[in-house]
Amino acid sequence: MAKEKKTYNLVIGIVALLAIIVAIAIIGYIVSKPKPLVIQGEVEASEYRVSGKVPGRVEQMYVREGEMVHKGDTVVFIDSPEVRAKLAQAQGALTSARAQKNKAQNGARQEQITGAYELWQQAIVQEDVMKKSFDRVQRLYDQKVISAQKYDETKAKYDASVAQTKAAKSQYDMAVNGARIEDKEAAEGLVDRAMGALQEVEGYLGELYLTAPSDGVISATFPKVGELVGQGSPIMTVTDLTDIWFTFNVREDYLHGLKQGDKISVEVPALDGKVIEATVTYRAVRESYATWKATKETGMYDAKTFEVRAVPSEYIEGIYPGMTVILKERK
Repeated sequence: MAKEKKTYNLVIGIVALLAIIVAIAIIGYIVSKPKPLVIQGEVEASEYRVSGKVPGRVEQMYVREGEMVHKGDTVVFIDSPEVRAKLAQAQGALTSARAQKNKAQNGARQEQITGAYELWQQAIVQEDVMKKSFDRVQRLYDQKVISAQKYDETKAKYDASVAQTKAAKSQYDMAVNGARIEDKEAAEGLVDRAMGALQEVEGYLGELYLTAPSDGVISATFPKVGELVGQGSPIMTVTDLTDIWFTFNVREDYLHGLKQGDKISVEVPALDGKVIEATVTYRAVRESYATWKATKETGMYDAKTFEVRAVPSEYIEGIYPGMTVILKERK
C-alpha cells in the first residue's frame, strides 16, 4: 500500500514538472515571437515664412497664432523712420533734377537774349566804322602817303572788330538756342536717376505692410509687437493645410512596396484611427551618420534608412502637421 502511494506521488510530480516545462515553453514562445512590424510616420505640410526687406520695429500684428488667412491678407505692419527719411531725400532729389532739366530745356531768359543781341549789334556798328577807316587807310597806303606801321595798326583794329562781331553773334546764338544737347541729355539723366531712387524707396514703403504668401493657418509668430526685426528676419509662419504629405523613415530591407507611384493605406490615430489612401511620391536615403544600423550583431551588412513621402489622394478635414500616421497596407 505504501509502495503504491509512493508510485502515485512520483507520477503526479512528473506530470506537474512536465506541465511546468510546457507552460514555460509556451510563455517563452509567446514572449520571443517577433511582433508585427510597425512603420510610424508623421504628417507634414508646406510652410511659408513671412519676412520683410526693410529693418524696423513691429508696430502691429493683425493676426494671431491659429487664425486662418488668405493669400494677400495684411498680417504685419513694420514701422521704419529711416525709410520715411529716405523718401523725403528722394523726393527732394527729384525736384532738384527736374529744375535742372527745365533750365536746360528752356535756355536763357529773355533779358539775357536781348542783352546778347544788343552786344552783337554794337559789335556790327563798331566793325562798320573800322571797315570805313581801314578802307581810307588802304587807299592812302596804296598812294604811299602813310607808313606801313600805321597801315598795320589800322588793319589789326579792323580784324579785331570782325572777331568781336563773330564772338557777339556766337553769344547771341547760344542764348537763343539754350544749353547744348549734351547738357540737356545730362539733365534728363539726372531726372531718370532721381525717379529710380524714388521708386526704390516707394517699393520699400510697400514692404512695411507684409502680406500672407499663401492660404493657410498662422502656425507660429516669432517677435512681439514693439520688438526690432532685421532685414529678412522671419516674423511668422503660414502653414498651408491643403498641401500635406506623410513622411516615414524606413529601413532599406523594409522598402518593399514603397517605391514611387505605389499606393498605400495609412491610419491616423488622432482622427479615431481613420484610414487614408495615399501615393508614394518621394524616396531618398537619409544621412548615413544619423541612420546607420547593423542588421545583425555580427554585422553582415549595414542597413541604411530611407525617407519615404506619400501624398493623400484627397483633402482630409481636421488633419494637422505633427500628427502620427501608421502604415497599414502596401498595394
